[in-house]
Amino acid sequence: MRQPELLDSFITKDGKKLRRGYTTGSCAAAASKAAAIMLLGGKMQESVYLMTPRGIGLTLNVQEIKRGDGFVSCGVVKHSGDDPDVTNGMMVYARVEKTDVPHEIFIDGGVGIGRVTKPGLDQPVGNAAINSTPRRMITEELRQVCEDYGYTGGLRVIISAPDGVEIAKKTFNPRLGIVGGLSILGTTGIVEPMSDEAVVETIRTELSMRAADGKNAVLFTPGNYGADYIKNELHINPEIAVTTSNFIGDAFALAAEFGFRSALLVGHIGKLIKVAGGMFNTHSRYGDCRMEIFASHAGMCGVSADVVRRIMDSAMTDDMLAILEEAGRRQTVMESVMERMDFHLTHRPVGLMQVGAVTFSNVHGILGKTASADEILEQIRKEY
Repeated sequence: MRQPELLDSFITKDGKKLRRGYTTGSCAAAASKAAAIMLLGGKMQESVYLMTPRGIGLTLNVQEIKRGDGFVSCGVVKHSGDDPDVTNGMMVYARVEKTDVPHEIFIDGGVGIGRVTKPGLDQPVGNAAINSTPRRMITEELRQVCEDYGYTGGLRVIISAPDGVEIAKKTFNPRLGIVGGLSILGTTGIVEPMSDEAVVETIRTELSMRAADGKNAVLFTPGNYGADYIKNELHINPEIAVTTSNFIGDAFALAAEFGFRSALLVGHIGKLIKVAGGMFNTHSRYGDCRMEIFASHAGMCGVSADVVRRIMDSAMTDDMLAILEEAGRRQTVMESVMERMDFHLTHRPVGLMQVGAVTFSNVHGILGKTASADEILEQIRKEY
């Protein structure tokens, strides 16, 4: 019995009903299956059914069918559902041809599919950037087609996505060492709208590459503000930093998992003040405790009730810092904040990994460092 089709597959997130999509890996597997059926069975395929690793069935339309001497090529359009994805609407093609190698399913990338040039990624250096799960999906589907038609020879599959050459420039691929195009991705075959998992997997991939390169220290930053500070004030190439977005806790946990000896977080106070309150996912949907944290530390440092009230009425961290500066307590309060930030970082499940943080403001400059920050920063300078 078939599983529910993707057409009826939604999730509810933040009170909104959002449609799921399907990955480039599902597109590649579906196009490969359709081409193999047409090659071995001789029947035109206007659509093809695919069961994803997620357990959701897909019936996908097959387009741009081409037949030749011993091969069939066709495409499937990528659909990202309600997830904002640069590959949405892109055509993924599969060209399938017969070979003389019994039972072999050989998979490679064509135009628009990147090549791996650095170790630590899902595929070894030199391979097409078609990840393990899509490769397995393609192989399983084609083996079943071969069995259905009693074919004992081999098949060669070339996956391509001509638009991927330009689209890849909008992704992290060039930075990750994937050149010439996109990666064919997906661990479940399904795109979850605004997927947190996708961000965490990007962090995992970057850490995997640095670990494979023999690095012992890692530099984290939440985003562009941190990257600019790393470049302009610390005079370090910001490309060595791993972008955590809001997933600071996940980033530190993954660094420990990969065996890094030290990790340093560099970020704007508007984000990192939440870490001083024990918040390791800093997205606003999980709470906004910036003024409460500043106010509580200000109170501990002896500022007046009026100053505390003014902090609580502020919307921006730069305004809170200006109020503390006016009261002559900014440095004292930031020392207290950094001590608490250090406490929460070192009490995460990070094993023996040394951890630290540096925080700043675009208006007020550097604001504070945790106890181990300078030592870790020196390690990073030496390694990179």
